[in-house]
Amino acid sequence: MEWLGLQMLSELPSTGQIILECNYNPYLVVLALLVAGAGSFATLSMAERLNHVEEPVAQRQWRLLGACCLAGSVWALHFISMLAFQAPIEVHYDFALTGLSLVIMLFAGWLAMNTLGRRDLRPRHFVQAATCIGLGIAAMHYIGMAAMRSNAQQFYRPDMFVASIAIAISASLLALILARYFRYGSGTLHQLLKYAASLLMAGGIFATHFTGMWAMTLIIPPEATMALPAADNSLQLSLTIALITLLISASSISAAMSDQKLQSKEHDLRRVNVLLSQLDQARVSLQQAAHYDALTNLINRRGFNQVFAERLAEQATSEGMLAVMFLDIDHFKRINDSLGHDAGDELLKVIAGYIKAATRSQDVVSRFGGDEFCILIALNTRDEARHLAQRIMQKMKEPIDLAGRRMVMTTSIGISIFPDDGRTCEELLKNADLALYQSKDSGRNSLNFFNSGLKTRATLELQLEEELRVALLEERGLRIHYQPIFDLHTGQVAKLEALVRWQHPQHGLLSPDRFIGIAEANGLITDLDLWVLRHACQDLAQLNRHGYGGLKVTVNCSALTLGCEELARDVADALQQAGLAAHQLELEVTENALMGNIHSTISLLKDIRALGVSLSIDDFGTGYSSLAYLKRLPLDTLKIDRSFIQDVPRSRQDMEIVQAIIIMAHTLHLQVITEGVETMEQYQFLAQQGCDFVQGYLLSRPVPLGELRPILSRLDQRDESFLACFTPYVDTNQSVSPDLFANNPDYHAGASAVRPGR
Repeated sequence: MEWLGLQMLSELPSTGQIILECNYNPYLVVLALLVAGAGSFATLSMAERLNHVEEPVAQRQWRLLGACCLAGSVWALHFISMLAFQAPIEVHYDFALTGLSLVIMLFAGWLAMNTLGRRDLRPRHFVQAATCIGLGIAAMHYIGMAAMRSNAQQFYRPDMFVASIAIAISASLLALILARYFRYGSGTLHQLLKYAASLLMAGGIFATHFTGMWAMTLIIPPEATMALPAADNSLQLSLTIALITLLISASSISAAMSDQKLQSKEHDLRRVNVLLSQLDQARVSLQQAAHYDALTNLINRRGFNQVFAERLAEQATSEGMLAVMFLDIDHFKRINDSLGHDAGDELLKVIAGYIKAATRSQDVVSRFGGDEFCILIALNTRDEARHLAQRIMQKMKEPIDLAGRRMVMTTSIGISIFPDDGRTCEELLKNADLALYQSKDSGRNSLNFFNSGLKTRATLELQLEEELRVALLEERGLRIHYQPIFDLHTGQVAKLEALVRWQHPQHGLLSPDRFIGIAEANGLITDLDLWVLRHACQDLAQLNRHGYGGLKVTVNCSALTLGCEELARDVADALQQAGLAAHQLELEVTENALMGNIHSTISLLKDIRALGVSLSIDDFGTGYSSLAYLKRLPLDTLKIDRSFIQDVPRSRQDMEIVQAIIIMAHTLHLQVITEGVETMEQYQFLAQQGCDFVQGYLLSRPVPLGELRPILSRLDQRDESFLACFTPYVDTNQSVSPDLFANNPDYHAGASAVRPGR
């Protein structure tokens, strides 16, 4: 580097004068260090902004600004430190070389910022960049030193020269690492650490400069004249350079902070926009969830009500007609119970498709929940609604493959018409629902239009439900009538069937068919059965005290009551409270109730049988019982339904059926009761076939407890006058003459139309 005036020496020259009285202006040295610190902080800020922008143009701008901050601060530290250098000779600086040193530093700064702009920096990248930047800083320093013009020559110690370059490379590596680290993070602690890192970087650059200065020795050649230093403006020049550099650094820091705030606001704005977009999506999703059924993708009840209100307003304005259809899948619960809910869901999807296929594009199809669908159609005549309902029912007849099975489902439909059947959504939906229940009650797989009679009936049923609930709660109005069961072997009354009646304050004495269905539909049947059980046991205990200790009482038990696990305990409590022996009580259950859940039913009946209570199967032959299960049931008695005896002896087929049932029951060691006996021919036929007991209007209608004892006394008479009533008609096909029982107020010839059951 002789061309720069920089000479290396291993030992001092023998001639010449060494300048030893060199020192530094401490204020300018501190000023140089502060300028370097401010520039380092600005450089770290630029590196941080570089990481937070994505546009290439903005990245180039921040690289350029960061390079200027880094180069300006390092160069300013060098130049101010040189101005702080005080020697006893005249010193001035070459402008061209000084400018060249600044250009070299700008290149090194650009290289540093370009390195920091890379996304995938590896250790080798840090080392390569630090080496290049360190060499650039060293070149800037020594070219700046060469720009110093005086009568003295500059000689450098090689070891210190190399040490300054090593310090420059190390400081550059440290600066790159710190700048890379401080590209991320925020908060007060982050800022404090960045301040400390800035001072550390400035210290490294400071050490590079003064190590290089330490390596320099000024020697005045023998032939040169020593010129004393003249007055200079180094202080003013240092302050000017420092001020310019600090202004650049401050402006850069201010720009970085402003950009950070702006970007933060943009980030917040983007986040708000994202949140708003997510809210819009959530609103759409909520609206979808709120108005559409997730399973079938049909609108749900909420969505239907909204569309219904709009269509209703349109039709009210145009005086048009609307039809509301309620659809319910017949026996859908069997699918869920037998094949599972997943299969039931698949079936609902298929059915929804069938309904959509049968309707028009302008019709509104909704799933209200479960297996219930609702359709809203605009029409001109009522027949259009009927034809649409028939198309749906026809479409439903198409076979459905489900869980390896091929099945055909049916539907019940109820229809209400606007404005004939109502003018509000609630009224039309309620009336369509009433028509649907009419379709179910009439055997299902049918359609019905609403009529005012349905509303009257629904109102009456609601009233009866409320009053029945009160009657059970207050035990007011409910009555028990008893019908004797005659033993054909002993010729005496053996049992009494307890049949509930309701003495209604407005409608008079109501038979069970008026309120049993209401009790079953509203969860009152179990309370009603237990009420009958308790009072029947108490009434029989009272008869026992009057000399009728050989009687049994039979009490009906519904399917719902039979499903209660506490039934055995309730039976035991009723017997204990009445003081009645268990063998005097017999429970009657229908065969359909028995077959509902055969395994749990068998267990429950065994518990009741263990108490000593007899068990009877009622209405035999009208259900779907299996003989394989029948032989497993702990039964004592089988009761033949009256439908098999009412046409005897006119129907030979019924006679053969009754005969077969009696033989089968006796084979299973069961006693047989036949109910509904109303003629002498029926009585005699049953006696000939070996039937054990008979029950019916021929003997007595159901009567209250207060009227029972005279009837029991008359039926228990075994004199010739009573038995003679039956003798003349043993071989005849004529019905018994009413005159023959003119003195028997309990017999009515026309009573066959009235079921003597509950």
